[in-house]
Amino acid sequence: MAFLIARASAGIALAAATAFSMAQTPPAPLSSTDSDPVKLGWMQGSPAPADKQVSFQNAGQFPQVRWALQHMRELVPSRNVWRGSGAATELPRAERDWSGFTFTDDRGQKVGIDAYAERSYTDAIVVLHKGRVVLERYWSGMTPNTPHAVFSVTKSLTGVLASQLIAEGKLDPNAKVSSYIPELAGTAWEDATVQQTLDMTAGVKFREDYADPTSEVNQYAMSSGLVPTPPTWNGPRDTITFLKTLKKEGEHGAGFSYKTVHSEIIGWLVNRVTGKPFSQNLSERVWSRMGAENDASINIDRLGFESMGSGFNATARDLARFGEMLRNDGQVGGVFSRQQLVSKAAVDMIRAGGDREKFKAGNQAARPGYSYRNQWWILHNADGAFEASGIYGQYIHVNPKAEVVIVRLGSTPGAANGPLHGLHMRAFQAIADTVR
Repeated sequence: MAFLIARASAGIALAAATAFSMAQTPPAPLSSTDSDPVKLGWMQGSPAPADKQVSFQNAGQFPQVRWALQHMRELVPSRNVWRGSGAATELPRAERDWSGFTFTDDRGQKVGIDAYAERSYTDAIVVLHKGRVVLERYWSGMTPNTPHAVFSVTKSLTGVLASQLIAEGKLDPNAKVSSYIPELAGTAWEDATVQQTLDMTAGVKFREDYADPTSEVNQYAMSSGLVPTPPTWNGPRDTITFLKTLKKEGEHGAGFSYKTVHSEIIGWLVNRVTGKPFSQNLSERVWSRMGAENDASINIDRLGFESMGSGFNATARDLARFGEMLRNDGQVGGVFSRQQLVSKAAVDMIRAGGDREKFKAGNQAARPGYSYRNQWWILHNADGAFEASGIYGQYIHVNPKAEVVIVRLGSTPGAANGPLHGLHMRAFQAIADTVR
């Protein structure tokens, strides 16, 4: 999100400072191959040449963003999510020959894995079938040990923690948010319930419009330190102070509306109920117990408040392990070493889905038939699939009936997932149908 806003702000400044005609067509972005960060030499050399340097100021520009999403900890403050002291759980391998695989894309053309990856600016894809790796590929400098920004996939991890607390009876979904966080009295969440906030049906005046410099999402980004603040900025300079400025708009529970600030509130609730930050909760409950190979990380603001709506960074393999845990109803391990990391009740809450009629209010044209539940997207397809999704093309896609988990990470020229979402869904379904 930070880089999306930075790029939007840069675009606005450029438009104001130039005399280009409104009718002028912008140049097409470089292809996936031509924008490969290794090929372009970003940050290579000691020091890197001036024209090859990526910084916080230009990381939102394309193609620099393709390097930035693999190097978030070098650009913004973050906190570690410890993998624990135990050995990593081996991912058994049953790799297939994908050279003959094709599927019909959203343009009616037959494409294979490489063509799909090229068109969609894919950085990594890992596919598990019954817990075994059947496909693992990397592009643009990615490796099995490279952490990648996953943006709003973070929301879904936060949602799992909240769902678990509900299952444990420590968080009441029908309680008012302000009963746990009194500081939110007088804000949009004073009379919103925990469940309404989880499902993003709570009414809050917040425009998630990155192109409008006056929108609340840009104010949120500057307050949270996600983008540089202009000299004229006199607003909040931390996330919590900003959240406390937001007021109610409309009726709670009336309809779905995707707004990142709801996820920050859910993360704050998890912190308040447990007395522990997201990084510690996730590490203690899941990351250190699921056999992760690598530590993960989460971005923080200047006061250490973690970005629980968009700040997580992890490797593709470890994200696949997380998805596989959910596919197995919250369990990890073999027959004789089974551990329940997340209760089946918590997973069932998510998989049950939300109100599909209320979802229609959210203007999600790329997701017909979906619903949103506990910070997860529910497809309501024949396979019972559900997924976490983040801008620039990040996915954890879980297909229970086909016993498949797909992690796809990318760095597209545009941040919004809508234009390529149909392509990804066709690819994921074709992969599942091939291996089931």
